[in-house]
Amino acid sequence: MAEQPGLAAKPYRLYSEHEVERIDQAVMWTLENVGIQVNSRQARELLLAGGAQDKGGNIVSLPESLVRRSVERAPSKVTLCGRDERHNLELEGSRVYFGTGGTVLHTLDLETGERRPTTLLDIARVGRLVDALDNVHFYLVPLYPNDLPKEKVDVNRFYAGLANTEKHIMGGIYTAEGLREAISLAEEVAGGADALRERPIVSFITCTVAPLRIDATYGDFLVEIAKRGLPVAIPSEVVAGITGPMTIAGSTVVQLAETIAGLVVAQLANPGTPVILGTVSTVMDPRRAGYLSGAVEMGLMQAGVAQMAQYYRLPLYATAGMSDAKLPDTQAGYEKAMTALLVGLAGANYIHDAAGPLEFCTTAAYEQYVIDDEILGMVMRCVRGVEVSDDTLGVDVISQVGPGGHFLTNAHTLKHMRSELFAPRVSDRDLREHWEEKGSPDTRHRAREIARSILSEHRPPGFPEAVDRRLRERFSTIALPEEEARP
Repeated sequence: MAEQPGLAAKPYRLYSEHEVERIDQAVMWTLENVGIQVNSRQARELLLAGGAQDKGGNIVSLPESLVRRSVERAPSKVTLCGRDERHNLELEGSRVYFGTGGTVLHTLDLETGERRPTTLLDIARVGRLVDALDNVHFYLVPLYPNDLPKEKVDVNRFYAGLANTEKHIMGGIYTAEGLREAISLAEEVAGGADALRERPIVSFITCTVAPLRIDATYGDFLVEIAKRGLPVAIPSEVVAGITGPMTIAGSTVVQLAETIAGLVVAQLANPGTPVILGTVSTVMDPRRAGYLSGAVEMGLMQAGVAQMAQYYRLPLYATAGMSDAKLPDTQAGYEKAMTALLVGLAGANYIHDAAGPLEFCTTAAYEQYVIDDEILGMVMRCVRGVEVSDDTLGVDVISQVGPGGHFLTNAHTLKHMRSELFAPRVSDRDLREHWEEKGSPDTRHRAREIARSILSEHRPPGFPEAVDRRLRERFSTIALPEEEARP
């Protein structure tokens, strides 16, 4: 059973009100006194013209008044649209959505289980899989097509996504020309530039560089996207102990300073630009000073940033549901469930990386998407919480049944059985003898069978033949076979 997407959490709170205010003051102090290195000339000129101060070495100081004004200009609600309206995402407050993410370079082959480089065909097939997974609410293009040259990557990633799912498509970009092509492609599918701004079926990611830097390339991308009025996520990727303080609170200050600096640039480029604050931050492994994706502290960090985003009344692009495990195994299960639950209950809005990735977000597995869909269904059941009403309290039915009776055949039980309980399709709840009769399959085996079934039977709408022909004529670099675009 699918849980309704976009449920509003009764948020888990990591910080007290006083602690939230202290973090906010630290962020404002950092932006004004330490500043941000802005290596994009366009972004730097916008900031200086908007009231920022030049500190030399491409570092600019952002006065608190400029920052506060920019936060006020940014929309508190950002709508990301699916090609089908039922997949629209309303990012605001504590409304929660989960989806894919990453720039994964390897996949565990569905048939052999062997690790191999990801391809464009994997992007299309994972898109088709996501289209059928009810608790994966959006498709942030999660894989890198190793079989394409860099100049063909952007348009092909967005084409493969749009062709294979009706859910919202988000993606990072690699070249300026690729960004323009991806936008033009989406405009063609949406019905024009105005139609795309009205119903943004795609959105983009422009990362900052920790600590406290806006990269030249991504800064230029940010200005371009903002001028077009399209939604943009601006994630910070601090690794506590390496590119941020070792403490969660200290690294939270750096994350917020970076992503808010990006927001200021976007609002100066085009006031009212739909910006999504972003964090993909985590903690280091103290044994090897390396990146961790399955640490519980990552969940705490993301939950705290979600609380701060709600304080600023801005939507948040967050990270949860990753694992450092190399296979879809027990470690993957508990690491993914722990961070997804923490960040979901904190009310983060757009929680990416929550389906598919393994091994520090370098590997993905088809069956892991299926398993994660089940984990996310359970998390969304927790986000939904418990309704307390005259009907759910059931005083009347308790009175009817009385001491020593049972509720099994009571109409109240039948009425609430489906709505109250999450119904899994991967988990095994059979008695042992029935499980053994089926060949004693483990979770990975069951998920593989479901993935194979979806890829064999599920047919997303794709593009009408005339639209696909137009796209292929206009964008000669499209490499995906036609049968994958029109399944």
